[in-house]
Amino acid sequence: MIKVGIPRGLFYFYYYPLWKTFFENLGAEVVTSSETNNKIVSQGIDIAVDETCFPVKVYYGHVNQLCNENIDYIFIPRIVSVELRSYICPKFMGIPDMIRASFNNLPYVIDITIDLSRNNKELKKEIIKVGQLFTSNKKAINNAYQNAIIEQKRFNQISKEGYTLDEAIKLWEGLKIKLNTKNDLKIGVFGHGYSIYDQAISMNIINKLREMECQAYIPEMLDKKIIEKEASTLPKRVFWTIGRKMVGGALHMDKRTDIDGIIYVSCFGCGPDSIVGEVIERKVKNKPFMLITVDEHTGEAGLVTRLEAFCDMLRRRKSNNESNISAHG
Repeated sequence: MIKVGIPRGLFYFYYYPLWKTFFENLGAEVVTSSETNNKIVSQGIDIAVDETCFPVKVYYGHVNQLCNENIDYIFIPRIVSVELRSYICPKFMGIPDMIRASFNNLPYVIDITIDLSRNNKELKKEIIKVGQLFTSNKKAINNAYQNAIIEQKRFNQISKEGYTLDEAIKLWEGLKIKLNTKNDLKIGVFGHGYSIYDQAISMNIINKLREMECQAYIPEMLDKKIIEKEASTLPKRVFWTIGRKMVGGALHMDKRTDIDGIIYVSCFGCGPDSIVGEVIERKVKNKPFMLITVDEHTGEAGLVTRLEAFCDMLRRRKSNNESNISAHG
């Protein structure tokens, strides 16, 4: 059976069900790299150039692991846009070329171009082109893609129920996950999905908050119309898809009375984060806000201390009925 490798990084968290279903419907076996660990991080840092952001370095580590898995293809899409009039960070356009330039033992790279900024005509052609690597039957390729879309929608529905995208993938695959429902604080947690839902990159921040009896409100739980409405209040449209989601989601939660605080997780070296994080920090006026920047450091003590201090402050503010006092002092 033909084996297709999918690195467990970057847009894996958003679209794994789609591509896994597509390739399996074409008769391929899908192989993923393991969850991010210190070895993957370390190898990614060694291989990637210094100028790339942390999640991209981790992605290199995942690709490196798959290169030793005896696979026939490795799926590294060239993502330009995933919706009309919006774009993804430019690094996603160059990922296939960056990977090719850094590895000597790569299997054949499936580098389908995904650009929905104007329409989906070109994507349909790309889907057929990729499908023909497995079969010459165009009807079978189209059916495989339609089934993939159905599974992606099922996954999206799961992610709206309060699960992280990583957890939603496990639920989609049939695993069981039970969330801790004991909590007295509700905290909005924002950041790129490939950062906050990768437990190694984010240092497991969402589960740490849950252990501190906080409920993490993530952007996937919000309706897209609400996000777009709030994001449209900015003087200039945010053209990054995920950046706009973060800004709109944070502004919405800033107005909600049931949300106690907001945290934004930024990755060192991320260009969009340097702008989006700053915009959110300036625009959030009604809730205590904390910006956390993560990088290759593995020490978690500093993060735990900051989370504990933030939660203590929120509980004190709540118990003393200080919600009428400005969160900015």
